[in-house]
Amino acid sequence: MKIYTKTGDDGTTGIQGGKRISKSDLRITAYGAVDEVNASLGVSLTHKMEADMSKVLGMIQNELFVVGSDLSNPDMEDTSNRVTNSMIYGLEESIDKFEDMLPTLANFILPGGSKLAACLHFSRTIIRRAEIQTVLLGEAEMINPLCIVYLNRLSDLVFVLGRLANKRSNHDDIIWKA
Repeated sequence: MKIYTKTGDDGTTGIQGGKRISKSDLRITAYGAVDEVNASLGVSLTHKMEADMSKVLGMIQNELFVVGSDLSNPDMEDTSNRVTNSMIYGLEESIDKFEDMLPTLANFILPGGSKLAACLHFSRTIIRRAEIQTVLLGEAEMINPLCIVYLNRLSDLVFVLGRLANKRSNHDDIIWKA
């Protein structure tokens, strides 16, 4: 089977349910941004890190496929491959676990430090954009609202992982100086 189908040459793409829509549709930009998050986390995973971090990032990559699938399905009656509360609770548990390993944050910090931390902070900004695209889609059409919650929580987790990556590589948080 060839990777190219030529069906998108007219600027449309297929979504779940067989409908074709413009590649500039809010639905496509939302799940496209989620795909970009996944790819950026894949870049982060090329860096050396401890097993607890790589395990959670691998879990997130798999869950992001669910987020993308959820956003690509306009049929709200179809409950398969939808973001669930348990996915969000899993992120919250990871945030709490990793945040307990860090000093309390008392200042705004700048992204950077180690290469891994910089990659994670960059991923966090892509997550924020994906969240914005998802909010815009939700304002225009009915979506699973848990997609927005998941992305919001994910940006918090990736922020914490960026700080942890710095701590584990003996880099201090870079404090913002007003």
